[in-house]
Amino acid sequence: MDTMNLIVAKNIKRLREENKLSMEELSKLSGVSKSMLAQIERGEGNPTLSTLWKLSNGMKVPFDALTVWPKNPYEIVKTADIQPLLEDGGKVKNYSIFPDDENRRFAVYYLELEKGSYWESEPHLKGTTEFITVFSGTIEIYADEQRFVIAAGESIRFKADTVHSYRNISRETAVLHMILYNP
Repeated sequence: MDTMNLIVAKNIKRLREENKLSMEELSKLSGVSKSMLAQIERGEGNPTLSTLWKLSNGMKVPFDALTVWPKNPYEIVKTADIQPLLEDGGKVKNYSIFPDDENRRFAVYYLELEKGSYWESEPHLKGTTEFITVFSGTIEIYADEQRFVIAAGESIRFKADTVHSYRNISRETAVLHMILYNP
């Protein structure tokens, strides 16, 4: 595991490059010498809190952006490891695959609706759009007072900031993916 100095070094370099700043430009914006900045980015320096504040202010990023631990560039999610949210007495299983917990403005769900199941959703935040792809079965969706029938291999997009509902009208379990986009 990297030390905090290496985490800070990687974050500063990444943020500087994302902002298309040369070391010289960041030096001028922050008041931290170019040689000190080079040392910090190599993980050789031991920057003070004052120096880190100057760098974060110079790049106009939150201080925490300099000290955040890196995330893996990938994530494998196993549906079997997720506790689903249940509706309709457990006939509707909603698995939150990638929740909107990082201000990404979207969330990804995997749903299983047993034969005859029904679920009515409250309105989402104003402007929210749902994107649904059905992989098996057929579902009936009521949204904006309109009825839509979506079968396996079909997708639908609709505004989800009003009450909307889902019903499995097929003879099998309906399986679908849902993406909620929050503007």
